[in-house]
Amino acid sequence: MAESLHAAYYADQMQQVDAQVVTNQPLAKETYLVRIAAPEIAARVRPGQFVMIRMSGLNDPLIGRALAVYDVGCDDQGTPATFDLVYLKKGKLTTCLSQAAAGDSVTVWGPLGNGFAPVPCEHLVMVAGGIGQTPFVVLAKEALGLQTFGQRTGGWAKSVTLIYGARSADRLAGVDDFRKLGVDVRLCTDDGSTGEKALVPAVLDRCLTELKTSLAADSIRVVCCGPEIMMEKASEVAIAQSTPCEVSMETPMACGIGICFSCVAKVRQSDGEWDYKRTCVEGPVFDATKICW
Repeated sequence: MAESLHAAYYADQMQQVDAQVVTNQPLAKETYLVRIAAPEIAARVRPGQFVMIRMSGLNDPLIGRALAVYDVGCDDQGTPATFDLVYLKKGKLTTCLSQAAAGDSVTVWGPLGNGFAPVPCEHLVMVAGGIGQTPFVVLAKEALGLQTFGQRTGGWAKSVTLIYGARSADRLAGVDDFRKLGVDVRLCTDDGSTGEKALVPAVLDRCLTELKTSLAADSIRVVCCGPEIMMEKASEVAIAQSTPCEVSMETPMACGIGICFSCVAKVRQSDGEWDYKRTCVEGPVFDATKICW
């Protein structure tokens, strides 16, 4: 009963709307950006939150897909009006979404999840693998004080680095969006087609060692999103370097509001034992030291 009441309260904090697609365009290999006109949701988004999306009027697929909010756009008066989602064309829903045209209708509900806390730091290091860069444009904007979201205060980091890895250069999406913000972008690929031929955790290790020549370890903050094995190894690097680290878990979700319990992750408790936590409600962002990988 308590869980049902909690889910009902949580659902009351989000909006479900049928909204129009503004644009839908490819960004990289099998990767697309869709812009959705939904001021009700755009005005409430906080960095690291996500929405659930499905095609309006279609029952196949029936279950929505969780996608992190990539960016928020404003109208001429500076009022949030649209939000962007970056997604990988992989399954039935994202294949259908990749074929959506301007004016088509999608059903979205959100914003969902806890998002990243605006913790002041000297330097923010955002670590992304695969499609894991998707929550970081809004986070970088807020951290650098370039835009505020969900009535929060920005400007809590003096500088930002993005470490972004993918299998090959043609799968890196939105890199210029980060560079335009003044983010220090460090790329790596499995095949060496651009940036370093290296794995993300190795690049993070060198980056933290470099930063610690002029900054205290606890004044640097690491946030991470991407494949679970990459986040596990990256968090091990951060912990070994005595640097605070948060991870955004990307577990499969069905409802997005905590009712179905399909998205649980093992999270260590204060007594040393672990318990299942719903990534859609208690997450998706967790202290990396608390995750039982």
